[in-house]
Amino acid sequence: MANLPKRALEGIRVIDCSTVVAAPTCTQILGDHGADVVKVESPHGDDGRRLGVPTDLGVSAHFLGLNRNKRSVGLDLESPEGRKILLKLLEDADIFLENFKPGTLEKWGIGYEECLKERFPGLIHCHITGFGSNGPLGGLPGYDAIAQGFAGIMSFNGEQGGGPLRLSLNAVDTSAGLYASGAISMALFERTRSGLGQSIEVTLLDTSLTMIHPFAANWLHYGQVPKRMGSRHPNAAPYDVYPAADGHVLVCVANDRHFKRLCELMGRPEIAEDPSFTKNADRVANMSALTEAMAGLFADKNKMEISLMCLEGGVAVAPILTVPEALEHPQVAAREMIIEEGEYKAIGIPVKMSRTPGRMSRLPPKYAEHNREVLSAAGFSDDEINRFIEKGVLREETT
Repeated sequence: MANLPKRALEGIRVIDCSTVVAAPTCTQILGDHGADVVKVESPHGDDGRRLGVPTDLGVSAHFLGLNRNKRSVGLDLESPEGRKILLKLLEDADIFLENFKPGTLEKWGIGYEECLKERFPGLIHCHITGFGSNGPLGGLPGYDAIAQGFAGIMSFNGEQGGGPLRLSLNAVDTSAGLYASGAISMALFERTRSGLGQSIEVTLLDTSLTMIHPFAANWLHYGQVPKRMGSRHPNAAPYDVYPAADGHVLVCVANDRHFKRLCELMGRPEIAEDPSFTKNADRVANMSALTEAMAGLFADKNKMEISLMCLEGGVAVAPILTVPEALEHPQVAAREMIIEEGEYKAIGIPVKMSRTPGRMSRLPPKYAEHNREVLSAAGFSDDEINRFIEKGVLREETT
């Protein structure tokens, strides 16, 4: 361990009062890059622990995928004594991240403006919520799917002629976690100049609105209301899924040069010479005719072989892989994007830093696994810790 390179955020301490997806995504990123993340869990525990069938490690795969490199403390913040312990933990913290309903900290008397800002001037507070604390929806609960509905994502996602369709992955939650980790990094950098922390607010609605490009831009500038187009792109063609001999491929052509090259690679240069398809604007305007002209182009080809041939030829074509096919691909192994340690398996660290690479140093914690370790380091005696446990302020098991 002594020979391992230091990580970028070593020495940074995070108190993480968050659950489920968005905020845990953020704190796992921080932990991967060296931050000491203390996950403060309610008596009920992070709901993510129970999202799915328990694995051999005793919790859901969902929880395992978002909570490595953290220590867990079980604490009842509904109690005044629990909040005093939290404030003690914040004394040497750099970051306090939470996703409580807006107004919760204020109700407890520890809001950022009324308490934390003055008591801990260097503290960076990050609050992730559904809709934020202001506006007509301020304070209402929000989830990934709710944000997708409010942001219009479900109105244009899906096949032409079909009904509204939710993105089945937690794209909004994950993006919010990424935004939060970036904002926290910016605040840490700014603090080196000012010496001051600040409060950061990230909402699922705001995040989801940033995800609807180019549909938002098309409406703002052209008044164009997006419609369901399947895998097609509203501004580029051909940009769609086509059948192959053993599945499907996705063709992503963004300019005229690539379209001409694609037709050459497929042995059909005359398609690119058709006046209806010469320019991208023409291809978008004649998308149905283009789809018909390209029908069967890949039908007798192996999806992986033809995709690699096109990629090597400078044209973006991808095989539509299943999740097992994707995770077992040698490129994923080469990029070290699967972490395995005993029974623990998870997606790896996507950011590769040359001098301060991230790594896994802790498995996802058991509930309250680090109660004594964390509280002892914060200055509490064994007698005090025992008393907290007896009073139910410090929890050792979930309710």
